[in-house]
Amino acid sequence: MLVDAHAHLLPYDYPADAPECFPRMEAVDDSTDRVLVFGPTRFRARDVFFAAERRLAAQDASGVDAEILTPMPPLLRYDLPVPDGLALARHVNEFTAELCSFDPSRLIGLGMVPLQDPDSAAGDLTAVADLGLAGVEIASNVLGASIGDERFLPFFAEAARLGLAIFVHAMPAATDRLPRSAMGTYVVGLEGAMAAASLITGGTAAKCPDLRIAFSHAAGGFPLMLPRAQYFWSGSWNEEPKVPERAVMTDDGPSPIEYARRFYYDSLVFDRRALRFLVDFLGPDRLLIGSDFPAMPREDPAGRTLRSLGLPSAALEDITWNNAFRWLAIKPPREEG
Repeated sequence: MLVDAHAHLLPYDYPADAPECFPRMEAVDDSTDRVLVFGPTRFRARDVFFAAERRLAAQDASGVDAEILTPMPPLLRYDLPVPDGLALARHVNEFTAELCSFDPSRLIGLGMVPLQDPDSAAGDLTAVADLGLAGVEIASNVLGASIGDERFLPFFAEAARLGLAIFVHAMPAATDRLPRSAMGTYVVGLEGAMAAASLITGGTAAKCPDLRIAFSHAAGGFPLMLPRAQYFWSGSWNEEPKVPERAVMTDDGPSPIEYARRFYYDSLVFDRRALRFLVDFLGPDRLLIGSDFPAMPREDPAGRTLRSLGLPSAALEDITWNNAFRWLAIKPPREEG
């Protein structure tokens, strides 16, 4: 069995009376494609983004048994006025629930919330759950603010209370330190690392121990930064016993690596050597298959590089499907009944 835990959707359309700041989906002549028009964004979307039958056919073609579907990241527009952001989120969530109702065993949806207003975002989580969605996708920053900022703590606490999963999608933030051409590569990696690190350094990981959260693209450079953070906490190399006189950080709580091993990470890192590091360092019980499909093509077949590592069958099954259901707290279909 294989679950693609990082796949995207777009609604087919938006209400005719929607606010002017809403996206539009424009028809394409002689094609089933649609074009997303949202501010400066112009994105041509194939019908697999919004047609359930096409999604299932694409799954079959690449050896995928189920997808966890999240909104395309450009829809996470935290600059919208809060009422409009809430209305947009609710429209996308309703479409997601409808799409997934076609085959709930193979299409598992996550919604979105207007995180620019943490109270509204937390308050709408019950509606997300009532739609049958398993959680929500959020961006790695909110108008430049780290998600580990204390203002977002009530949102994460409510998600944990309701048992909803969180998927953090790295979202480039404007910077003058790298060119615009680096937004989709280096900046995405930096964003993932900053988001994951902020949850540890800001106290969210400590205060919400039951939060089930996953990061796109293995949280960028975060895993490789962890040994340094661990050294500052412990004063030792290789996770050896703590040497208090050499430790820079003075807290006695869980170590940075212990916190990091509470998170989940998709394995969309594009190289078997990087994937091997993640397996060895974070553990096979922390990793998920991810593809970014259909925004990016999947490996053919899905999980090809992972399977080339020669992992034990138990580790392979964890990464290909067990961990996805653990993250979502959903019973695997094969275990139902």
